Amino acid sequence: MTLGAGEVFAELILLLDQPYPTSGRALTDVQLYKLVPDDFWKMLELCPGVMRRILKIAVERSQIHETVTQQQAKLISLGTLSAGLAHELNNPAAAVRSNVQNLETALQTLPSLALRLHQQPFTAAQIAFLDDLYQRATTAAIESSSLDPIAQSEAEDAIADWLADREIANPWQLAPMLVMAELDAARLDEVAAQISPDCLECVLTWLETTLTSIKLLEEIQLGSTRISELITAMKNYSYLDRSPLQQIDIHEGIENTLIILKHKLKYGVSVTKEYAANLPQISAYAPQLNQVWTNLIDNAIDATNGKGQLWIRTALEDECILVEIADDGAGIPGDVRSRIFDQFFTTKEVGKGTGLGLDIARRIVGQHQGKISFTSEPGNTRFQVRLPIK
Repeated sequence: MTLGAGEVFAELILLLDQPYPTSGRALTDVQLYKLVPDDFWKMLELCPGVMRRILKIAVERSQIHETVTQQQAKLISLGTLSAGLAHELNNPAAAVRSNVQNLETALQTLPSLALRLHQQPFTAAQIAFLDDLYQRATTAAIESSSLDPIAQSEAEDAIADWLADREIANPWQLAPMLVMAELDAARLDEVAAQISPDCLECVLTWLETTLTSIKLLEEIQLGSTRISELITAMKNYSYLDRSPLQQIDIHEGIENTLIILKHKLKYGVSVTKEYAANLPQISAYAPQLNQVWTNLIDNAIDATNGKGQLWIRTALEDECILVEIADDGAGIPGDVRSRIFDQFFTTKEVGKGTGLGLDIARRIVGQHQGKISFTSEPGNTRFQVRLPIK
């Protein structure tokens, strides 16, 4: 802030008996009148008019400070979520873009292969064989499960050798898809027995290109579905299209939060979920509660350094819903546990924490007439949120 003539500052700090965590400098020549704490309190005692004015200033500034603090916390949370969402969207979007380019190449190749096959004097029996071959290979390719890297490599080498022995071009390029279609050397021998040698390369290239196109379409579908799921999760997370106070499913909010934070989970955090069956809905401000789950889960991930175990448990306790989020990190040191919910207090390194997350969580839970507590020891830190059903 910028202060002018006749204004006071640090009255909140004196009222709260806290050290003054702010620095300032004079932009012009200035005279300051400084009161030490004892003189400040003596002045309030002797001058009721001054006391009323000081208290009014303190209340107004406290309200401004509270509003700015909450907005700052929301912006920090939004920035974190936006970065994570952008990261998560980028992966499937890049995969879709790459697969579309590869599919375009395959589709440009297929017409010429089809024309070459059409020129071949296939009998009715050969056409029936090719149709059966196509159907079986397509089904196998779609339903195939991944082999371990060594088995995959050995199978591809065997197919590539088979193709090279028959002087078929680009055997290394054809082999992976033929393996996925479960066409081993024995099966390829059956194909070679049905198709003339001068047409074998065209048939296998056509089959490989067709299967590649089908797999690319499948991967494009998976990528676009993932993008849609992320957008839906973000929309549900923020509840953009719903009224502020509503009946909500706690599990839905937690699941959406996990999707939003997936970019922090996938490098080594294992999540175990123990959800109570038939948990009733509660009346709540959904976006605010999602901020609670975000702060608690994010803190738990940081406590494990991104590589550990995370537990999320829900239960019904009397007239309340219990949500417990636990981790196997180092735990909260005993000498700071009494300050863990204080505003601007953080145990994280400089630049990694603002000290606002747990304070905001405490305020939101309190707004819902609930309670938040924790227990902590090395390898077992548990935050428990209890929210009334009604």
